[in-house]
Amino acid sequence: MSNKPSKTRKRDPHYEREAAKYEHPLPSREYVLDTLQAKGVPLAFEELAGLLDIGPDEFDAFSRRLGAMGRDGQIMQNRRGDYLIPDKADLIRGRVEGHPDGFGFLVRDEEGPDLFLGPKEMDKVLHGDRVMARIIGMDRRGRPEGKIVEVLERANTRLVGRVYNEHGVLFVVAENRRISQDILLAPGAKAKPKAGQVVVVEIIEQPSKHAQPIGKIVEVLGNYADPGMEIEIALRKHELPFEFSKEALAEAKKLPDEVRKSDWKWESGTREDLRQLPLVTIDGETAKDFDDAVFCERQGKDGKGGFRLVVAIADVSHYVQPAKALDRDAFDRGNSVYFPRRVIPMLPEKISNGLCSLNPQVERLCMACDMAIAANGEIKRYRFYPAVMFSHARLTYNQVAAALYEPGSEAEQKLEKLLPHLRNLDDLYRVLVKARWARGAIDFETLETQMIFDEQGKIERILPVRRNDAHRIIEECMLAANVCASGFLQDNEHAALYRVHEGPTPEKLAKLREFLKEFGLQLTGGDEPHAKDYAKLLEKVKDRPDMQLLQTVMLRSLKQAVYSPDNVGHFGLAYESYTHFTSPIRRYPDLLVHRAIKAVLGREKYRPGNWEEIGIHCSQTERRADEASRDVESWLKCYYMQDRIGEEFEGSVSAVTSFGIFVALDDVFIEGLVHISDLGSDYFHYDDAKHQLVGERTGRRYRLADRVRVQLMRVDMETSKIDFRLAEEGGGKREGERQPGEKRKGRRNG
Repeated sequence: MSNKPSKTRKRDPHYEREAAKYEHPLPSREYVLDTLQAKGVPLAFEELAGLLDIGPDEFDAFSRRLGAMGRDGQIMQNRRGDYLIPDKADLIRGRVEGHPDGFGFLVRDEEGPDLFLGPKEMDKVLHGDRVMARIIGMDRRGRPEGKIVEVLERANTRLVGRVYNEHGVLFVVAENRRISQDILLAPGAKAKPKAGQVVVVEIIEQPSKHAQPIGKIVEVLGNYADPGMEIEIALRKHELPFEFSKEALAEAKKLPDEVRKSDWKWESGTREDLRQLPLVTIDGETAKDFDDAVFCERQGKDGKGGFRLVVAIADVSHYVQPAKALDRDAFDRGNSVYFPRRVIPMLPEKISNGLCSLNPQVERLCMACDMAIAANGEIKRYRFYPAVMFSHARLTYNQVAAALYEPGSEAEQKLEKLLPHLRNLDDLYRVLVKARWARGAIDFETLETQMIFDEQGKIERILPVRRNDAHRIIEECMLAANVCASGFLQDNEHAALYRVHEGPTPEKLAKLREFLKEFGLQLTGGDEPHAKDYAKLLEKVKDRPDMQLLQTVMLRSLKQAVYSPDNVGHFGLAYESYTHFTSPIRRYPDLLVHRAIKAVLGREKYRPGNWEEIGIHCSQTERRADEASRDVESWLKCYYMQDRIGEEFEGSVSAVTSFGIFVALDDVFIEGLVHISDLGSDYFHYDDAKHQLVGERTGRRYRLADRVRVQLMRVDMETSKIDFRLAEEGGGKREGERQPGEKRKGRRNG
C-alpha cells in the first residue's frame, strides 16, 4: 500500500488530520459526504471507491468506515445496497421514546417536531433505540407520523423486570414502563424462575416487524417485596454503575490510611499548613462524607474591614489520578446517588468516607479557597492553594443554629471555644445575603422531606426538613468559593466545566406572562428578563395566599442547569460565571475543576478530553441519579400508603395535565392522580397556559395549587402509582370565581 496520496486524496480538506491519526489514511467522513452530495444520486460501493481513489487493498478498511458512518446515521444503503445521504431521501434520524400504552415518538437529532410512531412501528424497536424514519403523513391529532426505515443502534442489551407465566409461556415485563413489549424467555434455560420474581434479562434477539424480543435470564434478584428490592431494581433500570471495578478497588487498597509526610509535596511545590486554623465541618446529622470545612475571621481595625473566609475542600485530585481505574469508575458514575437508607458513592468508601473525608481531629489534604470579602459582600481578593488541614470539630446544622440563635442553650455552652468563629460566619452570611438580594438572585422556597424507617426497612412516617440559617451559612460560603473557582479559571483562560443555567425560552416566557396577567401581575425585563426581575416578583407575592402557585409556575418557566464548557452564566443565581468546586468526593465536575486549578497553579494545561462531551455526560448522570432516586421514593411511598385505602386527606393540586390533576397531600407529603374521569360529569378541557382544567358545562376548574380534599382509592405497586378521587362533591372552583389576589375580569363601572 502506497503512502503517497493521489491528487484526488489531496483534495480532501481534512487529509492532514487523517494522516496525523492513521498510518494509511482513508478519505475523511466529510469528504465521503461531499462526494455523495456532489454526485446527487446513490452510489454503489465500487463507484464511490473509484471516485475516492480507493484501491482493492483498501476495500476492507473503507467498508468498515462506511459501516461506521451508517451506524452514526450519516449515510445509509438502499435496497440495492447503494450508498446515499439520508437527508436527500427525506429521512430523519433520532431516538425512540416509548410510551406505556404501546405507541411512541421519534425525538429528532436535529431541530423539528417529534414524529408520532404507532404501535406497529414500535413493535420493531425498544425505547431508546436510534433509528431513521420517513414522514408518512399526519396522525389524527395533527402530529407528523413516522415510519421506521432502519434501526441504527440498539439501546437495550439488558433489562430488569418481573417474570410472568401464561399457559406455560414465560416472559418478562420490563420495569421501565416505556418498554411496552414483553420479553419472551428462550426455552431450555437451566434455572426456572418463578412467576413474580424480579430478574435481569439479556436480550438475545431484538424485536422486529414479525417477532417479539427474546431474552435469557442472567440474574434473579428475588421477590418484589423483599427489603431493598426497590433500590436493586432502580440501579439496573437506570443502568447505574453500582460495583467498582477490580482495578479501581485494587488502586484504592494501595492508598494510605492517613496523610503521610510525603503527601505534603504536590506537583508544583509544598502545601501550606492550615492545621492551626480552627476549620470546622457543618453538615446534616446523618452525613458520613465531609468534603468542605470553613473558617471566618474579621479583618481590619475593630473588625470593620470585612472578612477573611477560608473554604477548605478535600483534595480528591491528589489521590484520584487522571485516566487511572479510580478516575474511569468515577467518570462512569458522574456523581454519588442518594437513596433513602443507601448511597451509591462516586468513589470507594476508603476515599469518600475515609482518606478524603474531612473527619475531625485528623490531618487531611485539601484545596483551599482563601477569600477577602468586603463589608458589603464583595469578594475583593482570593487565592487557591493546596494545603494540609485539621478539622477542629464535626458540627451539625441544628447544633450550630442552636448555638447561634438560642442563648443559654446546651449547644452554646458546648461550642463556647468555637462560638466567636461561628458568629463571624453568621455575620458574613448576613452580608452575603444582602449582596445576593442586590445581585438579584432568585430564591425559590422548596420543601424537602425525610423518610423515617422501621426495623423492617419500610416507611414509618415522612417528615418535612426545615432549612435553618446554619444551612444557609454553608450554602453562601460554598457559592462564594464556586464563584472564585470560576473566575480563577476564566481569568487564566483555562478550559473548564461551568455550571450554566439559561433563562426562559421565548415560548415559556410568553406563557408565564399570559398566566401572570390573570392575577394582575407583571414580570419586568422585556424580552430578556434577568434573575432580578424574577426575584422582585417573588418578593412582591411572598405574603399572598396563592404564592405557592405563582412560585411553581415561575420555576417551571426556567430551564434546568447543566454542565458546559460554554460559559453562558447562571441565571438563577445571577452570576455571570459559576462552576462547581466544593464537592469533589461526590461530583465528577468538581474533581475536574480541582485538576484545572492545580494545572494553572503549576503553569500547565489540564486536558481531560472533549470538554463539551464530558459536560453532556455529567449532566446526563445527574439526571439519571435524580430519576432513579424518584423511582425508589415513589415505590416506598406506595408501600406506605397501600394500607390506607379509603382514607381522606387534605392536599393541593401539584400538577395539571390533559388526563387529570396530581394532588400532593399535606401531612404525608405524597402525590397521586385524580383522573379526569373522576372530576365530575362534564367534558374537561386542558389549558396549558393557565395550568388548569375547565369543565365545559359546569365551568368548574381545577388549577395548580388549588386546595382539595381527596380519598385514596387505589395503590398500584407495579407501576408505583397512587389514585385518588375527590372527596367533596364537585370541588374546584367555578369559572369566574377568583383566587385570592386574582384580578377581576370584565368591564369597570362608571
